[in-house]
Amino acid sequence: MSKQAKTAISPTREENYPEWYQQVVRAAELAENSDVRGCMVIKPWGYALWENIRTGLDGYFKATGHVNAYFPLFIPLSYLEKEAEHVEGFAKECAVVTHHRLEAGPDGKLVPAGELEEPLVVRPTSETIIGATYAKWVQSYRDLPILINQWANVVRWEMRTRLFLRTTEFLWQEGHTVHETKEEAWEETVKMLNVYKQFAEEYMAMPVLIGEKTAGERFPGAVNTLCIEALMQDCKALQAGTSHFLGQNFAKASGIKFQSREGREETAWTTSWGVSTRLIGGMIMTHGDDDGMIMPPRLAPSHVVVLPIIRNDTDKEKIMQYCNETAVLLRAQSYAGRPVEVVVDDRDINAGEKGWQWVKKGIPLRVEIGPRDMENGGVYVARRDKGAKEKYGQSRAEFVSTIAEVLGDMQKNLFDRACAFRAENTRMIDSWDEFVTFFKEGRGGFALAHWDGTEETEQKINDELSVTIRCIPFDYEQSGSGKCVVSGRPSKGRVVFAKSY
Repeated sequence: MSKQAKTAISPTREENYPEWYQQVVRAAELAENSDVRGCMVIKPWGYALWENIRTGLDGYFKATGHVNAYFPLFIPLSYLEKEAEHVEGFAKECAVVTHHRLEAGPDGKLVPAGELEEPLVVRPTSETIIGATYAKWVQSYRDLPILINQWANVVRWEMRTRLFLRTTEFLWQEGHTVHETKEEAWEETVKMLNVYKQFAEEYMAMPVLIGEKTAGERFPGAVNTLCIEALMQDCKALQAGTSHFLGQNFAKASGIKFQSREGREETAWTTSWGVSTRLIGGMIMTHGDDDGMIMPPRLAPSHVVVLPIIRNDTDKEKIMQYCNETAVLLRAQSYAGRPVEVVVDDRDINAGEKGWQWVKKGIPLRVEIGPRDMENGGVYVARRDKGAKEKYGQSRAEFVSTIAEVLGDMQKNLFDRACAFRAENTRMIDSWDEFVTFFKEGRGGFALAHWDGTEETEQKINDELSVTIRCIPFDYEQSGSGKCVVSGRPSKGRVVFAKSY
């Protein structure tokens, strides 16, 4: 038996994927569990990654005519109750504030006091509170459309949590728009879905499928929910973003009405859409390996770490000068609209340990510089997408002049690799036996199979295999009619099944 190569992360993905994920988050110094149940502390490296996600998405939002605003964290309970399906969908996840101060009790301990006239729900999502505000703003068709996004935190009282993927409090953006016509609102819903798809693929190097959720998976209160779905390395799907066509449901509940061009009172049409810090979990599970995180260069907080290799004190000053000069030359370059960002790690710790720390953090390029590299005007380079131990020597001038090309090649390589993985784990399935084998005995993945369109069949698959319909592709009828893999009844086309997070 061949001896297994030592990896930085234990257990490996193959040994225990859920625990591997937790260890990668910890080793990459992205986040840690908080003393508050189900909440996380996002550490500087992880928060810098989120800031880059936020900046990239914000650029897309503003390019499509949206502006940012901020709305209250607290939502009166009566607002949530206005849309029956909405409150039913979120009732079990709500954190509720019932008192407005603390007082010392008989034993000296603090107890809640000052009961509120109406309980306040800590924002699980903002359709109702924003709808109430929009009802005040909208009087005429001339006030439309309203295209607003907010960057915020939300609270959903989760029973089982996992860093980034599912936490009680998390960071996100939520867009809320109001339109004059049904057609405009639907166009907005599709447009923002495509924005998410473009961002996921161009920035995160994460290929996604797009389509519509079934009625059972739809956002509570929405008419249609559209989604982007990605396949993780354990062959489970991750819902990475959603865009909701709300029709007139929330507008009616909130009283968003306007005078039409013909002078009639009309009810507006609304949408909402959002992504969260869950995207970071998606990046980890799309690109990470048994040595830790791998950052797509377009989102990495830093592109290059320069690691001085100092054998004795007599070389230290010259090597540090050469390292700092290298950093200056690199920072003068740009990649994907950003200056190349460089860290010179001059900490007084073992060089090998230092290098492994950066491997686990997933920085795209590690540059080692020792006495011989300095004398030859060179650098020693390791690309994170090529494996932790694969390195090559290069002249400094060439490395600096081609840095953007190298980072671009890494970004493309990560995307191509993820696409290849998805293709290898996507299968067209036409029988129930093959369907069961795929999910029960095999690794699973994306199964493209016929479905008869009934909730009964959808529930049977979920109950027996813990498999759900991830999306109904927009062009699913073009895949050809057939027979449902469960019931044998007629099907208009294939939908996407998978186990999921």
